[in-house]
Amino acid sequence: MESTGGPYLNTAAVTSPVGIARLLQMTFGCTTFSLVAHQGGFSAAYGTFCMFVWTFCFAITVFIITCEFTHLHSCLTISWGNFTAAFAMLATLMSITAAVIYPLYFVQLGCYPIGCEVRDFRIAASIFAGLLFFAYATEVCLTRAKPGQVSSYMATVSGLLKIVQAFVACIIFGALVNDSQYSKYVATQWCVAVYSFCFVVTVVVVAFSVTGKTALMWFPFERSVVVYTFGAVLLYVSAAVIWPVFCFDSKYGSPRRPGLCAKGKCPWDSQLVIAIFTYVNLLLYVVDLAYSQRIRFVSHL
Repeated sequence: MESTGGPYLNTAAVTSPVGIARLLQMTFGCTTFSLVAHQGGFSAAYGTFCMFVWTFCFAITVFIITCEFTHLHSCLTISWGNFTAAFAMLATLMSITAAVIYPLYFVQLGCYPIGCEVRDFRIAASIFAGLLFFAYATEVCLTRAKPGQVSSYMATVSGLLKIVQAFVACIIFGALVNDSQYSKYVATQWCVAVYSFCFVVTVVVVAFSVTGKTALMWFPFERSVVVYTFGAVLLYVSAAVIWPVFCFDSKYGSPRRPGLCAKGKCPWDSQLVIAIFTYVNLLLYVVDLAYSQRIRFVSHL
């Protein structure tokens, strides 16, 4: 604990713009999963994922508010600035995903067959899920490092992009396991290796930044991250060329969706999702490379 003789409670944790945003996150998150649990209902993997997102984000937000309000974060052996910035970006991505999935699969305009009361609860939950996303996005905007400002790495554009890159990779992995037939060719297996390698290294970079251990490493961590990002760009370029060729060229795959493909169980659909998000992540790594050359790492914020 800090022995400064000052107040034990940090009121700025709940009265500052960032603090107010976190209070709204806590309120909207609690309201959303309460509406779903009470009457809205959920089922299958999609509904379970949404409930996990709302409860997980609520729990971590309460933890962050409690630590900052009581100064307990000074007792933790992590880089608090990096941790809160990384979580805000992750929560933004997770909450917008849940805000899209839940109404898409569970909301309907008519009352039959679920009943008007259940329908109204689901619509209300969807509205608060959208508000929850805006609350987390607001925190990201408020805490993002401005040009010339000394800030933690995860609050920079490059740091935030690391979270997005890992999240996009998870989407790719989800499509890969959904009957994508990636094991059919060695070339597509190479693409899976690219996705896996870049995901693992990106997670390692985030982990070292959040734990504040970058300054203890025997090699220049910031230069290594730039070199890795350049390598990731090259690897994703190869995947962006190889995957579409071996999935959509008539010699190896099908340029059009097969007419007999069942909805939700079509390999072609999974292959298309992987191709799209491969290009998305390639663009993210290119932007990351451009920004990573203009920042300096600060591990103790």
